[in-house]
Amino acid sequence: MHVSSTNTHEREREKKKKKNKNKNKKKMSCGNTASGMIGLFRPRDQSLVIPSPHESTKLSNQQQMDLNAKRCTEAGVRAGMKAAGAAAVGSAIPTLIGVRVIPWAKANLNHTAQALIISAASTAAYFITADKTILECARRNSRANYEKLMK
Repeated sequence: MHVSSTNTHEREREKKKKKNKNKNKKKMSCGNTASGMIGLFRPRDQSLVIPSPHESTKLSNQQQMDLNAKRCTEAGVRAGMKAAGAAAVGSAIPTLIGVRVIPWAKANLNHTAQALIISAASTAAYFITADKTILECARRNSRANYEKLMK
């Protein structure tokens, strides 16, 4: 009698474990639905709001200038992040190798100094590249506006 009761307890435990596993699987799959990834496939320049047919689609001059400035800024941030990533890798490799090989660096550069070297290189690369990209885009927009006015 006692043996059969332990077997039933074990069966009940196994059933509960299976139910919990199924619940966890369902919870995990909810985050991977198509509705959770809507923003990944929407083009960046399109708004989620759809204009009505009665609204004018033509932008005013100030709105066009604001849109161009926003695009230039976004392009600058994108280019700056790419450059910062490349600079971080490009400065981290020689810094970490140097600390292990060069006796002076091994004695004088602790982890904080290594992090400062790497972050300074990536920060400088970010700001220099973002600034160049934004200025180039602004120059291109101003030339386009000048050519429109001259025609």
